Amino acid sequence: MKRFEYEITKHSADTFKKVVYFCSEAGQCSLNDVSRDQTRILSDILNQRGKEGWELVQVSFGEDGMMAFWKRKVKKEK
Repeated sequence: MKRFEYEITKHSADTFKKVVYFCSEAGQCSLNDVSRDQTRILSDILNQRGKEGWELVQVSFGEDGMMAFWKRKVKKEK
């Protein structure tokens, strides 16, 4: 059976100053006004965690920043 471990990381709003993510009252969400610099920062975070074996499960944006949910397969014990 596959086993996984999970981790949640927080990234402050200072890291993503120009990311505008919002949801309408109808529940439709969109990401606007994202500069190339901001997408590079997010790509760097994703690539670094990927090199460590983590897979992004979900990301949530809020007023205080971003929260990322990760998982990776647990290595079998010897």
